[in-house]
Amino acid sequence: MNGPGGMVLDGNAVRSVDRAAALLLALGDSQGEAGVTELARRLGLHKSTASRLLATLQKRGLVEQDDETGKYRLGLVVIRLAERAERTLDLRGIALPELERLARLTHETTGLGILEGDSLLAVAQVDGPNLIAVGDWTGRATPLHCVASGKVLLSSLAEREVLRIVRRGLVSYTERTIVELEPLLEELARIRRRGYATAIGEYELGLNAVAAPVHDARRNVIAAVDIWGPAFRLTPRRVPELAAQAREAAAAISVRLGGTAPERAAAVHATA
Repeated sequence: MNGPGGMVLDGNAVRSVDRAAALLLALGDSQGEAGVTELARRLGLHKSTASRLLATLQKRGLVEQDDETGKYRLGLVVIRLAERAERTLDLRGIALPELERLARLTHETTGLGILEGDSLLAVAQVDGPNLIAVGDWTGRATPLHCVASGKVLLSSLAEREVLRIVRRGLVSYTERTIVELEPLLEELARIRRRGYATAIGEYELGLNAVAAPVHDARRNVIAAVDIWGPAFRLTPRRVPELAAQAREAAAAISVRLGGTAPERAAAVHATA
């Protein structure tokens, strides 16, 4: 069985992952805490197996052990992951009607992306009515520097964070990919100034996109709305119109999240 990054998982590894997940679920169903013996009996595991798995989960912060009782409970990492998942699901639910409207309006694929580590994570996608689709990218992580939504999120980071990401090295996916620091900083400044980003064949030749930021109640950029499609349909000539529509959809989502819509520009001037 193939795991993340093409890594091959054998049957024992898969079984261990399944048992660890079952332990987490059992702890979640417990009234606060549970002991090793209780958990092992409930799941039909040897006590030594349950103890070993719990120790591994504890190292990752997924479970915690009470020093006095020796019993286990869910760790803070699980709570943080649950909170993040809840926020993502709420955001997705709020954004989907706007993404659907935008897809019908533009006849292109629309999507919502968030920052996940140093990558863009696509959390929602709606395909337009065109016959030639672009594939489902939901759940897929892509680099920030070469896709429109990623550049929107990158432009919202502190410069020291941008420098850290650049120093790790930026992959050149096409001849259009921006990989040098100064051109990238100039691009990010343009994005902040005009309120949207473009990516014209920067991740895949023949694939173009525009994106606009979604703000929360504190005016922080928390996501990006994008419109993308094949270059023969999403041409540079269409960018000004699509950018305005992406900004309008992103502003509507921002308002529903408790934010305020940015002042609408009198005209959007775009250069591919």
